[in-house]
Amino acid sequence: MVGGGQLARMTHQAAIELGQSLKVLAAKPDDPAALVAPDVQIGHHTDLDALREFARGCDAVTFDHEHVPGEHLRALAAEGVAVHPGPDALLHAQDKLVMRRRLGDMGLPVPPFAPVESVDDVLRFGAEHGWPCVLKTARGGYDGRGVWTLNTPQSAQRTVAELLDGGAPLLVEQRVALRRELAAVVARSPFGQGAAWPLVETVQSEGICVQVLAPAPDASEQLREQAQNMALRIADELGVVGVLAVELFETDDGLVINELAMRPHNSAHWTQEGARTSQFEQHVRAVLDYPLGSTGLTAPAVVMGNVLGAPTEPKMGVDERLHHMFARFPHAKAHLYGKSERPGRKIGHVNVLGEDMAAIRREAELAAHFLAHGEWADGHPVH
Repeated sequence: MVGGGQLARMTHQAAIELGQSLKVLAAKPDDPAALVAPDVQIGHHTDLDALREFARGCDAVTFDHEHVPGEHLRALAAEGVAVHPGPDALLHAQDKLVMRRRLGDMGLPVPPFAPVESVDDVLRFGAEHGWPCVLKTARGGYDGRGVWTLNTPQSAQRTVAELLDGGAPLLVEQRVALRRELAAVVARSPFGQGAAWPLVETVQSEGICVQVLAPAPDASEQLREQAQNMALRIADELGVVGVLAVELFETDDGLVINELAMRPHNSAHWTQEGARTSQFEQHVRAVLDYPLGSTGLTAPAVVMGNVLGAPTEPKMGVDERLHHMFARFPHAKAHLYGKSERPGRKIGHVNVLGEDMAAIRREAELAAHFLAHGEWADGHPVH
């Protein structure tokens, strides 16, 4: 797996259960996966020689991020390396303009958009589709980064001019009037088998996912089937191998596709305890062309709460925080990434399973907050 972050760390855990060894290309020795995997190569994903050396002896190469240059992946594939997902598929997760055009050509719901090469492109778009509109970098950007809301022509002129001077490829989109955000996560094998987990709701705060609710509350059967079928169709027509996450907006008029990710994804961390087959095991199965596992729920309701670094350093260490969290919520399952803490950084997550979505959602919120801050959000005393 190219990339040594928490996704590689958790994929390594799943590979062990299948009797497999996960080799990791990490940027630094203290990357989350490099701290636990036995076979680690230190190198950069933009270095073709490092990628060639890394791929030597591997049955398949996959990724915990989308940032490997496509020309490098094509070079590896031409040399006989099994790259999953392949560069032609992965391009749609790397470049939002390519993705929007392809999905639009497939007749799938995407917001109105336009490439941006000048300030005038944005002004024309805003005049046609209304203000505010959304400006995005076509490549890179995640967790709210690389996204700007343009409220007026005047703000657009300032922001777009600055970004174009920086050389970033840009696109502008109509701002979607959404009810909530959803995610449809599926997997596909080289054989062509597909599997879909239940549709989930992702709860955002300042552009960062803070909770995932599985299954999505109050979603009709028609909506669930539409989202899952759409994600499976995208995986099939783009030739995705591995996990595909389709981030969605639910609007008054139906679903609109926001983003694609072709790797294990934050919106499916709940599957570690909440599904018969976790996304990490499923990704390994798919990449190695095993039959895919069951995606059924293990409980009526599952909530994942992200643990985000606190604004100020907690008074107690993370091990002591874990101790107190488990004492109050012994049924919660914690997953910590071994990352240094800084404000807003994802350092772990908590999964809580149960019968009552509202109750376990509150428990996941309290548990994740305590792991981040070292204090209870409801004023519960810490003994």
